[in-house]
Amino acid sequence: MAGNPRPRGENPRLGIALMILTTFVFACMDGASRHLASTYSVMTVAAIRYWVFAAFVLATAFAHPGGIRAVARSQAPRLQIARGLLLAGEMCIVVLSFVLLGLIGTHAIFAVYPLLVAALAGPVLGEYVGWRRGIAILVGLLGMLVILRPGAQVFSPLALAPFAGASMFAVYALLTRKVAFVDRPETSLFYIAVVGAAAISLVVPFFWTPIRSWADWGWMAVLCVLAILGHFLMIKAFAVAEAATVQPFAYFQLVFVTVIAMTVFGERPDAWTVAGAALILAAGLYTIVREARLGRTR
Repeated sequence: MAGNPRPRGENPRLGIALMILTTFVFACMDGASRHLASTYSVMTVAAIRYWVFAAFVLATAFAHPGGIRAVARSQAPRLQIARGLLLAGEMCIVVLSFVLLGLIGTHAIFAVYPLLVAALAGPVLGEYVGWRRGIAILVGLLGMLVILRPGAQVFSPLALAPFAGASMFAVYALLTRKVAFVDRPETSLFYIAVVGAAAISLVVPFFWTPIRSWADWGWMAVLCVLAILGHFLMIKAFAVAEAATVQPFAYFQLVFVTVIAMTVFGERPDAWTVAGAALILAAGLYTIVREARLGRTR
């Protein structure tokens, strides 16, 4: 007997393919960010990226029925502004981590963010996890400690930068979920673009480094196009398939990042990083699958 019919327009295979393509695009974007941030200040790279992003969002808002005023109308403006500030800060910290720790080390630690989302969902949203997911969170944090090795002589406080970025992104994700109940997606997109661009514009004059070659301007253009394309693909992925179906495949980004880091930048992860990343990925996947199963039984 056939199962329950899928919602109209749902295509899980297409959603999974789009999510994997999204992770590839974001991995390439991270590679471009690392390349540029090794020559120019992180704030310069972030500012140009945000200015292009904001221009794109404003252009689409003009074409929206009711114009910018309708798109900017929010039922939770303070939360929207907080989201924009958090995302801008997180992006700067993560790009700086690419330079300090490399792509592999940064993403291995940043992969803990879904576990932080689950851990913080209780105090932020009142959605507390059960003991199984609680253990998974502890396993993931153990994996992060394996990578950082705080008792080892090679430990540097700078290694906490990607964890700070992951924490900020986790809070951003929770606030995004909260405002989704009262605001439209285009409103949320508008605020992260405009607030982020405004915040970085206030700071970047103190850190500005001029782009010195046409080749690097080309890399900046590639970075901006990849950022817009990646977000577009992710939106399409969630439009054609359930989040629980496509979210586990977001971890493909660590795979693509590792390939780019090793082939382009000559990075070589040590055994501790590989072991810690494996613990984080296993715990994260379990948390996502467990949440999906509970969601189907509610």
